[in-house]
Amino acid sequence: MRAMQKTGIPTPFFLGKGDILTPAAADFLRGRGIQVKAFEEQPEEELAVQTPREIPLGVSNRHVHLSLEHVERLFGKGHSLTPMRELSQPGQFACEETVTLVGPKGSIHGVRILGPARTQTQVEISRTDGYVLGVAAPLRMSGDIEGTPGLVMVTGRGTVVLEKGVIVAKRHVHMSVQEAQQFQVQDGDTLILETQTDRPIVYPDVIVRVDPRFALDFHVDLDEGNAANVKTGDRVKVIGKNGRFYSDYRR
Repeated sequence: MRAMQKTGIPTPFFLGKGDILTPAAADFLRGRGIQVKAFEEQPEEELAVQTPREIPLGVSNRHVHLSLEHVERLFGKGHSLTPMRELSQPGQFACEETVTLVGPKGSIHGVRILGPARTQTQVEISRTDGYVLGVAAPLRMSGDIEGTPGLVMVTGRGTVVLEKGVIVAKRHVHMSVQEAQQFQVQDGDTLILETQTDRPIVYPDVIVRVDPRFALDFHVDLDEGNAANVKTGDRVKVIGKNGRFYSDYRR
């Protein structure tokens, strides 16, 4: 553990089979707010088939997905979103258009809209953004907006009072059907991923989302990206799945 201090102790800190944590070590970790978890290793026979072990990472800043109705209310009747650049997922793009988010405590200007338009409006912010706005956004998967808070969206041409739809996006991996077969996972499985930076972090429960339209990418928000000192284009290691480390994983 002392050796790990030079590069950073992963959080949470995992105990593998046969690992023993001394009382002093437990106090050390507890005093630094590092959570300790235990995982079982996968049986050796499950590792006979080789699978890819790295996934590209994308850090998502705050953004908005608008319904067609809200596009017109904010930018005028008949308005179409203007593509600025393509995103990692095929068919999705960042737009020229931006909005101002207004909450009970404050506002954030220049928030990018992502296209194309969706059936429901959704605002994805970080936990830090929530403190600025005064909005207690829950941790949710994209599209799961029932029971979530709202806020006000403002442009130079219109205003929308959103009753629901503000979330902190739960970290997840996009995969095509072929990529899911290569990684030997299904939609809804979880992966254990580890960053490869000077601030190593292990993500123990990354949801896998599989769709023919998807491309391989691991998404975290800006808070998570800063905590791990990662940036878009970095790669993370796959070190386990469904709550179990691969048997060849060594910290």
